[in-house]
Amino acid sequence: MKTVRIAVWVAVLLMAGILGWLTLNVTKTKEAVSEGPFGVPFTLVAQDGKPITEQAFRGKPTALFFGFTHCPEVCPTTLFEMNGWLEKVDPDGKKLQAYFVTVDPERDTPEVMNEYVSNVSKRIVGISGAPDKIADVIKGYRVYAKKVPVDESNPNGDYTMDHTASVFLLDSEGRFSGTIAYGENPDTAVKKLENLVSKG
Repeated sequence: MKTVRIAVWVAVLLMAGILGWLTLNVTKTKEAVSEGPFGVPFTLVAQDGKPITEQAFRGKPTALFFGFTHCPEVCPTTLFEMNGWLEKVDPDGKKLQAYFVTVDPERDTPEVMNEYVSNVSKRIVGISGAPDKIADVIKGYRVYAKKVPVDESNPNGDYTMDHTASVFLLDSEGRFSGTIAYGENPDTAVKKLENLVSKG
């Protein structure tokens, strides 16, 4: 009976050790994920027609927004507000950068992005690219985007896009650092960007 009891205790201690080791490794894995850059590698096209990669989101903290130029309200409002936040938090443009990635590459060519974004801001850079590459980026950055026909009876006609309306905040190493929600209090948005800059 005593031998059985000892065997049970040995088994319990062994299981506890295994569970402890697994927990430690899972925690380390999660930390490694959170410490790595957000999103996926990509090669797209900036509004000036030059190639741009995920390395653009390094070196300075970044405000990153996904939208499209035919957007009736959310996108123009967000871009206008972003420009104001940037001017307030970093008037010289040396500490903070911002990008606008299209979720509608079929219509939003680099030329269209350049005209659209330049009318709102000199601080925000528009990004477009091939539809398949944009789709990979949308998925990799965990953005929701869906084409919605304006007229359901004509699915191949004019369309709009449903999409994530938050601004993603990345630190200078490209790591996820939070979001600014659509319609967020302007003072809160500015404070979040100030915190992002101070964190580096």
